[in-house]
Amino acid sequence: MIQEGIVRHGIGRLVSLIPTLLMLITIAFFLIRVAPGGPFDSEKPLPPEIRANLDAKYHLDEPLVQQYFRYLGQILVLDFGPSYQYKDWTVNELIARGFPVSLTIGGLAMVLAFVFGTSIGIAAALRQNSAVDYGAMGFAMLGISIPNFVIAPALILLFAVYAGWLPAGGWDWSVQRMILPVVTLALPVIAYIARLTRGSMIEVLHSNYIRTARAKGLPMSQIIRRHALKPALLPVISYMGPATAGLITGSVIIERIYSIPGLGSYFVTGALNRDYTLVMGVVIFYGVVIILLNFIVDLLYAWLNPRIRYDEAS
Repeated sequence: MIQEGIVRHGIGRLVSLIPTLLMLITIAFFLIRVAPGGPFDSEKPLPPEIRANLDAKYHLDEPLVQQYFRYLGQILVLDFGPSYQYKDWTVNELIARGFPVSLTIGGLAMVLAFVFGTSIGIAAALRQNSAVDYGAMGFAMLGISIPNFVIAPALILLFAVYAGWLPAGGWDWSVQRMILPVVTLALPVIAYIARLTRGSMIEVLHSNYIRTARAKGLPMSQIIRRHALKPALLPVISYMGPATAGLITGSVIIERIYSIPGLGSYFVTGALNRDYTLVMGVVIFYGVVIILLNFIVDLLYAWLNPRIRYDEAS
């Protein structure tokens, strides 16, 4: 019964996300065209006849509303169109080329952040107001305060320039080239997860059912594993939805610093060159990723918290 409720809830959520995605497409479509400049503007103006031919080829000579509905028709068949700046490349091909790189870097960073963040948070909660607790939370505050664009050059200077252990940048799918960007992305997230886990675990450990488990003589490791861990992870799971989307789709600065050919680099290049189709394709793709990750987080709540009954939701 509960599983059927979760399925119905999931289908309802997916259907309700369609208007959100349509609103995202509409806002992005008109917003990028309001910005000054165009995809074929340059320091040396094109001859009028060439400019007219380009506009006709890409339907830029049509009224804006007509362009919008034409683009919606393309989206329905999952066609993001050709790129205006990357000749002989479609936006679909560029996304397929860049997203695996961004997914690998962001996914590894989130796994690293979850493992270390929850471990640090649990250790701090079990030793509340001790040196371990203060040290862990001090590290977390430091990680939150220092932005990625400061951490990245510091790690390059330390491990690539001075020590010579790791390459400073570039990409070839080797482990050595993944370490620095993954660690750079993971450090702030480790800090956030550690703080969330500590606060949630302290609250759970003071719950009545945990006191009952202690009174029965259960070892603390078993109490943590069987009774405290799932409810303590609820705030962490809530944070991990948008955080994972941010790591996978928002590592633009890190990809630039480490010269990684991910999707963020294409987005920046497309925005600077007013590559309408490329920017729109990346924005829509990012939006779908964020929506799906938040949807998955919503369903995970049913597994982590049995008190949530989707079959009874109205």
